[in-house]
Amino acid sequence: MDDDITISGWINSTNYTCSIGAEIWVDDICIDNIEHVTQPVKFSFKMSNDEGKHELRVIMKYKSFEHTKFDADGNTISTVSLEVTDVEVDEVSWEHIMTERSTYTHDFNGGGEQVTQRFFGTMGCNGTVSLKFTTPIYLFMLEFM
Repeated sequence: MDDDITISGWINSTNYTCSIGAEIWVDDICIDNIEHVTQPVKFSFKMSNDEGKHELRVIMKYKSFEHTKFDADGNTISTVSLEVTDVEVDEVSWEHIMTERSTYTHDFNGGGEQVTQRFFGTMGCNGTVSLKFTTPIYLFMLEFM
């Protein structure tokens, strides 16, 4: 049996006055449920490094149309987003892996068709960032770093 691994990272809102929430999931376990991101929040959890397939998910929730302000021409003046930063496994940065391998699925807060895009660190709509990975983690990291 391999040792456990630790996955950690930060969730931050670009506007703490907006009641934007987040959930962090690994497989079918909710690691953290933040009803209102009012400050930077660190998530951290241990999991088995035994052979298996896994999924890390970050969910943005509660964003509404009132959280985005427009000018008279329909251009966005301000909005709120969630940032997912500094994701690490056993203190090894996963910035490259997050950019290259994670997806962001959303429907423009109900304003459009559901899309799945690459994820670049910022969630602007209610939706889910998903990163599928395998353990043992070091074999996965060797393949994708």
